[in-house]
Amino acid sequence: MFNSGESVMHLEKTSLTIKPLEAAIAGVLLLIGISYGIIKLGLVPHVPIMLAIISLLVYGLLKKVSFKELEAGMVNGAKSGIGAIFIFFFIGMLISSWMAAGTIPTMIYIALGAVTGQFFYAIVFTVTAVVGLSIGSSLTTAATIGVAFISISQALGLSIEITAGAVISGAFFGDKLSPLSDTTNLASSVVKADLFEHIRNMLWTTVPAFIISFFLFAMLSPRDASTDFAEVDFLKNTLVSLNLVHWYSLFPFLLMAGLAIKKVSALLTLSAGTISAVGISIIVNNVGLGAQLAILFSGFKSDSGVEEVDALLSRGGMESMMFSVSLILLALSMGGLLFQLGIIPAILNGMKTFIKRTSAMITSAALSAIGINLLVGEQYLSILLTGTTFRDHFEKAGLHPKNLSRVLEDAGTVVNPLVPWSVCGVFLTGVLGVSTVDYLPFAFFCLASPLLTIFFGMTGITITKQLRS
Repeated sequence: MFNSGESVMHLEKTSLTIKPLEAAIAGVLLLIGISYGIIKLGLVPHVPIMLAIISLLVYGLLKKVSFKELEAGMVNGAKSGIGAIFIFFFIGMLISSWMAAGTIPTMIYIALGAVTGQFFYAIVFTVTAVVGLSIGSSLTTAATIGVAFISISQALGLSIEITAGAVISGAFFGDKLSPLSDTTNLASSVVKADLFEHIRNMLWTTVPAFIISFFLFAMLSPRDASTDFAEVDFLKNTLVSLNLVHWYSLFPFLLMAGLAIKKVSALLTLSAGTISAVGISIIVNNVGLGAQLAILFSGFKSDSGVEEVDALLSRGGMESMMFSVSLILLALSMGGLLFQLGIIPAILNGMKTFIKRTSAMITSAALSAIGINLLVGEQYLSILLTGTTFRDHFEKAGLHPKNLSRVLEDAGTVVNPLVPWSVCGVFLTGVLGVSTVDYLPFAFFCLASPLLTIFFGMTGITITKQLRS
């Protein structure tokens, strides 16, 4: 996702030891309240999550937990988001600089010549999957080529909700399978499985999920979109007239992809992509250094005079990330309280009692990863906590660790973007301009993966036993 494995929550000693049933009731009530506020009342996620935090504080005080401990829980939770917040700011600068340099406009121009209305969503899904697999970062993929495809769908009058679903499905396909992805490496390392054996084993669920998604996107693609594509030439000509389409504008993307392949730090990779784009934008647009640097904060503003084009290109900047940053801090603070009050540890311990068969073990692990995503909104924690909780049980049952690492990816990595208050959900809504609730029904790959891993667990298909020496 971020190529930053440092954004995991500091797991301190809990202040309470509660029964699993009480913890489950508390967790369900929180989820119902948050979901009702976001879906039914149409509130921004900040308000329901803040009310959830207040409820947890009251619960803790009633349980005789000192406010100092509760405050420590919130702070520890927020600490885990610092790495993600820095990445968000860097990606905000990356998007604005790539707009000014013509990198994203050039991608849009190239993609316009490649797409067809009949298979538009399927092509979006496939292209983002390839890019995501190449660079190993779902969020970077969505923030670059994904933004380009959203712009194209807007210009052609197509559904941005379905387009966003295709972008996210493709991006997380790449994030899940790429050996460059930090979540792929984390899932294999936490259960001590070989990285490439883990990747090969994931093909059993990933390939069917890809095929299902591809055909669904192909079926949803408009059959009579030829008339909509009459605007393609107008859009391409406008981009050229703005002096934003150049072959060398793709250099920042190629540079960043190369650095990602060499496993250079995410911050250094994003910095290189931004700095190279700033240099190109100064040469291309002949604008002063100060004005170009100001774009990094406030975002790129297009003034072509063509309303549709200006709406497509006016994006990015650190300022555009403030909504996401504030929500992530609140969500992770809530997660810190859930740990401090012993709610999440109790739920995980309670799930252990239901582990009697292989099918129940895999289903429990999958539900655990999904539940942590829902309660905390943190992708790494869903992998780490579920992996460490179930690792010994899989070993005692004689199951190969790659079975568990696959579950961690199928139900942990790809579920995070489906949660409106999660790190990925907040970020994707911000950069794509489509709410999580709106794109969720069309994120077919993310929806299919956990269902397939549970199905294979219940049937025993592709489940590998550990070889005894």
